[in-house]
Amino acid sequence: METPEGLLVLEGRPTAQLIADHLREQIIQGVFRPGQQINESVLASHLHTSRGPVREALQRLAQEGILVSLRNRGVFVPELSIDDIKEIYAVREAVESASANILLTAGQEDINRTCQFLKETLTEMAAQVDMSDWQALTRLDMKFHTSFVEGTGNSRLIRIYDTLVAESRMCILNLRVSYPRVDVLVQEHQNLLDLLEAGDTEGLQQAISRHMRKAVDDLTATTRQE
Repeated sequence: METPEGLLVLEGRPTAQLIADHLREQIIQGVFRPGQQINESVLASHLHTSRGPVREALQRLAQEGILVSLRNRGVFVPELSIDDIKEIYAVREAVESASANILLTAGQEDINRTCQFLKETLTEMAAQVDMSDWQALTRLDMKFHTSFVEGTGNSRLIRIYDTLVAESRMCILNLRVSYPRVDVLVQEHQNLLDLLEAGDTEGLQQAISRHMRKAVDDLTATTRQE
């Protein structure tokens, strides 16, 4: 495995968690491509560390589903199928729907605090749409949804969602050229915010479902064309 140019060298002797965090972001950004093998020894040499923390980092990412470990073959970046995409977004819909219920019964203070975070992210998203910065827009899209879930204060929902966010970003970045709805991204997220602010439980649940299903339609349509 040749080390991709975008892979930064970590100073000192990084821990397994630092290596895992670093690799996760590089995989999400496409520095390592779907189907590419991650060679433990080459990676350890590039990061100037021993193979132990690298091995542990790869195991952590395999447990998260960010990497796939194949017996007697090695560790690879997964190639997400249509079924994988459908599963990821089905679970995201379930987590966000549960989060909506928790938020809307938590009290106005929690709703207001969450809405403020979402408004700030929407402002950033609008700017990135104008600049056509796809990487930044994808990150902010996920930041919006993560803030929504984090507003519940439920540590287990948040932990589950962190992995879904990473997998979603891997899916979304495949749409850099052909994503058909960039112009309505902000509008869709604004609608979610408005419904949360209005305390409209039924409307918010329906909007979350529509949002996730549209994303699946876009992603799977692109996958079929490849």
